Amino acid sequence: MDAVFKALADESRRALLDQLHQNNGQTLGELCAHLDMTRQAVTKHLLLLEAANLVAVIWRGREKLHYLNPVPIHEISERWIGKYERHRLQALGDLKKGLEQKQPKRKADTMAKPTLVYTTYIRSTPKKVWAAITEPKFTRQYWGGLALVSDWKSGSTWDMATAGENPEIYTTGKVLESTPPKRLVLSWVDPENLKDVSRVTYEIEVVKDSVCLTVTHDQFKAGSTMPGRVNGGWPRVLSSLKSFLETGKGLAAANCG
Repeated sequence: MDAVFKALADESRRALLDQLHQNNGQTLGELCAHLDMTRQAVTKHLLLLEAANLVAVIWRGREKLHYLNPVPIHEISERWIGKYERHRLQALGDLKKGLEQKQPKRKADTMAKPTLVYTTYIRSTPKKVWAAITEPKFTRQYWGGLALVSDWKSGSTWDMATAGENPEIYTTGKVLESTPPKRLVLSWVDPENLKDVSRVTYEIEVVKDSVCLTVTHDQFKAGSTMPGRVNGGWPRVLSSLKSFLETGKGLAAANCG
């Protein structure tokens, strides 16, 4: 956590994170265009934010896109903010947002389909992380009691369901790609609108003595309300997954949207 606090201590780096929060998935040039900093300074700050896992990077062809990764901040929240204080602080935060004047969105921002990227580092192995993602007895530990059920073969259906003899299916989808224990790609049906189907990609990579797990949720339909709901859910789920694999106990009531 020391790297996270160091990264957040600088006003310029906080400004970069604010820019990504407003419009995620920007190139270096796009970030420089909205900040009163040299390209060299922005590059230096981005490298520190990447090292602190506050910014995730995805390459699209020759473009390097930068995404705000809220998972480390959520882990800080879980460590020091109790369940009763959380509701009070959320209410105060909502009031503050309501009183502040909202900045008008640029036309390009409102038309763009969002891509959500989350990265967490887990002291585990790829095999154990894959099992935690795909085996119902494990998924229940950090998905708020919900099980992810499938044979996880390409083309198969997967379901997220409650436990018991008559399970209730929360959401469903198709397995688009399965390469254990490295990569899993799923279509994801919005439980509130069954015609709204997006995509979730799990990527598992060994980094020194840990596993880097990157989850990308994208291909949302235009006008979908799903991004706003899952954007707060994925950090909780991934923090709970990390806790489960490292301590044997997931966080309470982790759910995605």
